[in-house]
Amino acid sequence: MRNRKGLTLIELLIVVIILSALAAIAIPRITTSATTAKRNACATNIDTLNTALEMYKMDHSSTAYPTLAVLVADVNYFPDGAPVCPFGTAYAIDGTTNRVISSTHAHP
Repeated sequence: MRNRKGLTLIELLIVVIILSALAAIAIPRITTSATTAKRNACATNIDTLNTALEMYKMDHSSTAYPTLAVLVADVNYFPDGAPVCPFGTAYAIDGTTNRVISSTHAHP
């Protein structure tokens, strides 16, 4: 019997086919997971901003809501700076509901 030290072409092709099949399954799931994580992080940021908005209004005994710029500039509410949308869009306050929104993408 002779001594083999390498892979035959057929064995190499089978390994490449198996790795390609695994990549075809895994890559779409990874990209979907990343988008879901960004969407959840953005929804959490919006909830945090809305909570801070209500706290600001109660702390300052005001009937009017502050602007978003005034709210995030107050270091009592955001000592580490304002939350940033992972999609790179800006948050805004909806004038009718006085809630923080992001109009460029949907949230769960």
